[in-house]
Amino acid sequence: MFDEKIFKFDIDNIKSDLAIEGMTISDEDVNLFKQFANEEIDMPNLIQTIKNEIV
Repeated sequence: MFDEKIFKFDIDNIKSDLAIEGMTISDEDVNLFKQFANEEIDMPNLIQTIKNEIV
């Protein structure tokens, strides 16, 4: 399990950093990484899910 407050803080910082570069993180992206942080999905499944969203 992870610390939700720290995770939220980190995501907000990452969103801000990416916004400067003209990139965004969706709520779906955040939920996907939460699943990874909670070990609900593993790295290969995370990568495949991201690939499927791109296509």
